[in-house]
Amino acid sequence: MTRLLVEAGHEAIAVELPGDDETAGLTRYADLVVDAIDSRSRVTLVAGSLGGFTAPLVCERVGVEALVLVNAMIPVPGETANEWWAHTGAIEARDEAARVGGYGPFDVASYFLHDVDAAIAAEGEPYQRFEADIAFETACDFTAWPAVNLRVLAGAEDRFFPVDLQRRVARERLGVEVDVIPGGHLLPLVQPQLVADYLLQTTHQGDAAAASER
Repeated sequence: MTRLLVEAGHEAIAVELPGDDETAGLTRYADLVVDAIDSRSRVTLVAGSLGGFTAPLVCERVGVEALVLVNAMIPVPGETANEWWAHTGAIEARDEAARVGGYGPFDVASYFLHDVDAAIAAEGEPYQRFEADIAFETACDFTAWPAVNLRVLAGAEDRFFPVDLQRRVARERLGVEVDVIPGGHLLPLVQPQLVADYLLQTTHQGDAAAASER
């Protein structure tokens, strides 16, 4: 996806977060994204999955022009990622979607890789790491979501965060409606062109896109 944004004339920065570092956590994640943004202006910040807990911390430290949450967890101030599951009913929603869809209990292949091209999945295998507990235990210490162009993009076939769950949480916590495109939880891998087009069409033509994916 970053290649497509660059080809469209933008700078795209994919921020690698130290998810397996037990000494890191949300504050360190935010530090790395802020450092990547540096002095750039007109930034579109893109956050996926657990990156939704990093995004508001970044936005309280640097100005961004737009924020796009992609199949992301949406916290309230002071919430931990561990608490988010119970507060939103995410596990119950996931289990019900699995029952209706007939794809069974959680496993990585069924919930994350079911629509990812096998070659792409194999290419990423050496880089897989377990997320350290500290990322889920740290409170997301922010005041409020930023008053910027804020979008929520969901995959219609996301099995990890079913689209109806994402719609409800986005309405309750952000007061916004979710935009939906085909694809599962790993949308930038499954639908890179659609995600890139969405970013270009719904946000201002910013100078950089900093992606926080974990």
